[in-house]
Amino acid sequence: MRIAIDGNEANVKNRVGSNTYAFAILNELYKLTAKRQNLQITILLSSKKQADLPKSRANWRYMVIGPQKLWTQWALPIHLFLHQRDYQVFFTPSHYAPRISAVPYVSSVMDLAYLHYGEQFRSSDLFQLKSWTKYSVKKASKIITISKFSKQEIVKNYHLPEKNIVIAYPNVQFGKTASPQETKEFFAKNQIKNKYFLYLGTLQPRKNILGLVEAYEEFLRRLAAHNLKSKKNKGRVLPEPNLVIAGKVGWLADELLKRIQNSPFKEKIILTGFVEDKFKRALYQNAIASLLLSFYEGFGIPVLESLQVGTIPIVADNSSLPEVVGEAGFLLKNPNSHEVSSAMLKVYQMPHKELQKYKTAMQRQAKKFDWSRSAKIILKTLESI
Repeated sequence: MRIAIDGNEANVKNRVGSNTYAFAILNELYKLTAKRQNLQITILLSSKKQADLPKSRANWRYMVIGPQKLWTQWALPIHLFLHQRDYQVFFTPSHYAPRISAVPYVSSVMDLAYLHYGEQFRSSDLFQLKSWTKYSVKKASKIITISKFSKQEIVKNYHLPEKNIVIAYPNVQFGKTASPQETKEFFAKNQIKNKYFLYLGTLQPRKNILGLVEAYEEFLRRLAAHNLKSKKNKGRVLPEPNLVIAGKVGWLADELLKRIQNSPFKEKIILTGFVEDKFKRALYQNAIASLLLSFYEGFGIPVLESLQVGTIPIVADNSSLPEVVGEAGFLLKNPNSHEVSSAMLKVYQMPHKELQKYKTAMQRQAKKFDWSRSAKIILKTLESI
C-alpha cells in the first residue's frame, strides 16, 4: 500500500485550526503505521520540513517538490502525474486538492461557513474557498470532515451521497503549560485579578461576541439587583466578575472593539489579544464558565478545551455545538442577552455538589473525542480506496 499525503497544512510554525488538525493526524498516523512495513507513506511538502514533524523512517518519508508558488495547482498535479505508479491514493487534510489528479484522492472539509457568511471573508479568500472546495469535493473518492453537522452541510450543498463522507472528529492537545511564575505574570500583565467569564478564540463577527458583550452587561445589572436584595436581607453579596475576551483580533472586528469601548462596563471587559498556547489551560481553569455563542461552527474547539479542563461551557444550540457539548454544559436555543445572562447567573451561583455533577459529565463527554481513533478512521478510509 502506497499513500501520498499533502503535509503543507501541518508544516507551519504557529498552528491554528486546520493546521493543528493536520499535525495531530500526521502524528497519529505515524504511530499507527510504525510496524506496517507493507505500507509506504510519502509526505509531500512545498517547503523545508518543520523540525517537530515525525522523523523519517523506512516506511515514512518526506519529499519537497516545487515550485512553491501555486503548488496545489501546478507542482502537485505534475508530481502526481509523473509518479502515478508510485501512489495508490493521495490524501489532503485541507479543503484543496489539485484540479487534475492522476491518483485517486481523499479530501477534507472542516466547515462551510464561507457559504453562509461570505461577507465576513476577504473577497480573494472567498473566491478560492468556493471555487477550489467545490471541485475538490466533487472529484474526491471520499471526504473527511469533523462533525455530523458538517457532513450534513456537505451533503446538502454539494449533493454528495452520505456514504462518501467520513467523520473523523478532532481532539484537543494542550501543549506544554507555562510555569506558575509565567502564568502569574501573564494574569498580572492583563490585569486579570477577579473571577471572570471567558471567551477564547479569534475576534470575528461570526463568533457573536457582540451578543456576548450585551449578555455580560445584562448579567452585571441582574447581579447588582441580586446584591441589592441580599443587602436588604443581610444575605451574601457576590463580587462582580470580569469578562475576559482572549484571542487575536480578526478581520471586521472594528464594530466589536467600538462597542466594548462604549460599554458602560468597559473597565470590566479585558481584551488580552493573541494568547500563546501555554497560557490557555490556566485561562480555562480559572474561569467561572467559557462562552461560545457563535452563529456557525464546523466543530467548536474552544468547547472541547473547556470540557477537558472542567470548566462549564455555555454555548449556542446550533450547528455542531450540541455534538461537542452533549449534556456537559449549557445549550441555549435562543442565545439572546436574557437567556445568556440567566445561564451566567446560574453557573456563578451553582452549588458545589451540582458543579461536581457537571465536571463528571464533562470528563465523560471529552473522552468521546480521540486523535488515535480519528487517525484509524482516516487510515481505514485511505486503504479502502
